Amino acid sequence: MRFVLPSLLVLAQAAAAFSQPVPTGKSSPIDLDLAKTYFAEAHRLAESDGGKLWGKSLAGPLLFVEPRTRFAVANQADAERKLTPADGLFVGTLPQSVPLASTAYRWAGTHWSMILWPLPDDKAERSVTLMHESWHRIQTDLGLPTNDPTNVHLDTLPGRYWLQLEWRALARALGSTSQEQSRAMEDALRFREFRRGLFQAARTDESKLELNEGLAEYTGFKLSGLTDAEKRRLLIKHFEIYPTMFATYVRSFAYLTGPAYGLLLDQHAAGWLRKIKPGDDLAEVLAAALGLKLMPQSEAAARQRAASYDGEKLWAAETAREEARVAKVAAFRRLLVDGPVLTLRLGKFQMSFNPSQLVPLEGVGTVYPTLTVIGPWGKLDVHKAALITFDFKQVSVAAPFKAEATTLTGDGWELHLNAGWKAVNGNRKGDWRLLLGNK
Repeated sequence: MRFVLPSLLVLAQAAAAFSQPVPTGKSSPIDLDLAKTYFAEAHRLAESDGGKLWGKSLAGPLLFVEPRTRFAVANQADAERKLTPADGLFVGTLPQSVPLASTAYRWAGTHWSMILWPLPDDKAERSVTLMHESWHRIQTDLGLPTNDPTNVHLDTLPGRYWLQLEWRALARALGSTSQEQSRAMEDALRFREFRRGLFQAARTDESKLELNEGLAEYTGFKLSGLTDAEKRRLLIKHFEIYPTMFATYVRSFAYLTGPAYGLLLDQHAAGWLRKIKPGDDLAEVLAAALGLKLMPQSEAAARQRAASYDGEKLWAAETAREEARVAKVAAFRRLLVDGPVLTLRLGKFQMSFNPSQLVPLEGVGTVYPTLTVIGPWGKLDVHKAALITFDFKQVSVAAPFKAEATTLTGDGWELHLNAGWKAVNGNRKGDWRLLLGNK
């Protein structure tokens, strides 16, 4: 799953199925000529290095999906022949059971790189997106699992502060050479090490996401067709834009640190990529290549380094943000923890969400302001707030205030129930839960 500039990830929303026949030409929600051009771009980029980067080509099944209508265009037929041939492409409408997101997904017997339409107009951004999602399709073949931990510590004041200092140092290192670059790389590594010393699970959880989304984004840059200088300029631009673009960094951080450490490793640790394995840490690999020993340091020493990156001004801005965040968290806790709720057991489920909006609630779970969940009980669409426990066993929304046949509605959400399911009283006064039949 990749963040796209300048627009955020588009999420799945409820949509009526297309009437037959499937629209093509000017009536199509996706311009087929443009889609054909993008498919050709993707194939050319994937084949550009002869599979040398990862030992195999990233060329393969690509599926563009327009989320409002669920209209899909593919570069090849699916294994179950559910798509219809159209002018050298294959088109159709994805069923409501398929969650929509830019990611790798298996549907109709084929493992796709699914990308939501429209793609970025900027060719460089589009190229990174195409290769990012193409890598996700093959990553398990490379022995790299799709770990996706929520790094809740990166929504705290110290977590955000020291992460942004690491970003600033990495951006400086990418744009520098010789001694200035060496100093900036050491600063980035020191900021990172100090931050991780503040949070018990930071080292493991951050590394897992960097080996998932971080390596995907690194691959996007590497196979983008840009020159080395252009790659660095584009990534430095992302370092400038991303900090203000996302409300939270719990997931978005790896889209910067992953490609940054990757490009620096290319420069200082030849052959590192083929040696990378689950459990490795990109920054530790770079530190070893530079001969740096990352010993614990005092906060005073870390803040002294921060002065070179406008640390005092950043701390003031983050302190103000933290005050607003605390108020937001309190409001979510009143709505989804202390107040009456409808609770849905998840079991086997599919979900689509905007990862840039997540708000962790300590000791409880994560708030998803925008969310679509499909479970055995039906389909839940959220556009204000839902709470999913950290173990992904249940999702809660504010108690319903309207029920019509198989549809329940509440504050910022709507639930369409499957046959046989009904809402009954929950454990607390005012709470609700779902039951199947007379169970």
